[in-house]
Amino acid sequence: MNKYKSFLFKDYKLDYDSRILSLHYSYDNQISFTETYHFDFDWEENLDLSDLDRACQTLFFMAGVSYYKTYLAPEICIEKGKMTPSEAEFFSKTYQKGLGEFFYVNQLYPKTTIKFPLTHSDEVVSSQRSSSGLLIGIGGGKDSLVSVDLLHDQPKVATWTVGHRTQLEPLVKRIGLPHFWVYREWDKSLLDHNISGGYNGHVPFSAILASVGTIVAVLSGYRDVVVSNEQSANESTLEYNGVSINHQYSKSSEFESDYQTYLHNRFGDNIRYYSLLRPLSELRIAELFASKVLDKYRDVFSSCNRAFVHTSDRLFWCGECPKCAFTYLILSPFVNDDKLTSLFGGKNLLTDPTLELTYRQLLGIEGDKPLDCVGEIKESRTAMRLAQAKYPELISKYRFDLPTNYDFRTLYGHHIPTEIYSIIANGITKNG
Repeated sequence: MNKYKSFLFKDYKLDYDSRILSLHYSYDNQISFTETYHFDFDWEENLDLSDLDRACQTLFFMAGVSYYKTYLAPEICIEKGKMTPSEAEFFSKTYQKGLGEFFYVNQLYPKTTIKFPLTHSDEVVSSQRSSSGLLIGIGGGKDSLVSVDLLHDQPKVATWTVGHRTQLEPLVKRIGLPHFWVYREWDKSLLDHNISGGYNGHVPFSAILASVGTIVAVLSGYRDVVVSNEQSANESTLEYNGVSINHQYSKSSEFESDYQTYLHNRFGDNIRYYSLLRPLSELRIAELFASKVLDKYRDVFSSCNRAFVHTSDRLFWCGECPKCAFTYLILSPFVNDDKLTSLFGGKNLLTDPTLELTYRQLLGIEGDKPLDCVGEIKESRTAMRLAQAKYPELISKYRFDLPTNYDFRTLYGHHIPTEIYSIIANGITKNG
């Protein structure tokens, strides 16, 4: 759909009084979009304004994907901001792979050209700031709470969130660490464009969150933006026209590595981004969560994506979506029945006939994996095999083979700084 010739990165402005960052985009100067972020916490007194501008510019380019996808103009124009060859390559790749599911759902060519223009030659910018501390992103689910548990006692650690304060405030209070609230307001005119023929679909939202976290680090004086993406996020969801489509691309190790390189070129080693849970499978994370974390947070957390849609103002488990089905499956080997079913309104999802197709997809028995943040097929099968020991009726319902050499407690490669890994190593080892 080439209704418009060019997508324009028009402007970004940070208002220091209101603490609001405004991002402005346009198609051919005919229609405009504005997205805002309110950084609602006390800022460092001696901010490095160059660092802050570079961080805001990063979010400006990353957040544009939500509006670029609407009409997929063949040309991208940058009216404010710097784009070097290495940065153009990074954003082109992130848009391309991060929109893979969007291309699939809209039946578009998955290798549609997305080319960012160059405005400057390559250069490495070394930040002059001196910082320390760990910023743990909180999404409301089990993974980030495992990260909190592993790092909670470090000398300088805080949490941060984007939106959903009504849902997340009880959880944040329970965690009990310093917290930084960020509020995102996306341009609601997108809804009108979707109705009138514009494209809609999944965007690499975790890449946007990574960019928000970078700004939070600059404003707060912290160094490390810590997320909680696991090894399982690397597995592709399906293949479309010969291209691997990964619903979780912006949670993958590939994106993490690319973003680390991007940050290093812009901030040196003074802002770092990494996933603390990258060495772990989802099933191992579930085991750690069940043994160390669940009892403390059982009434204030949820991994159900439906609890975080724009129209929701509370945490809940719908008990119907693939994320709920998968979470129930991987917790079932480690949590007793009464405690687990109580999270889902007294319902055992493993024996719910309406979820049979979902489980068959999670197990790789029928169709593709659901387009959701779910784990690898082999770990779903391992969890189901353990569940079948508790529920023999599941044996005849779900038949599959297990890889003979798979151990869900295996530790995988990661991009965690050495000194941070040494802190958490004992907590994530196979016998931990």
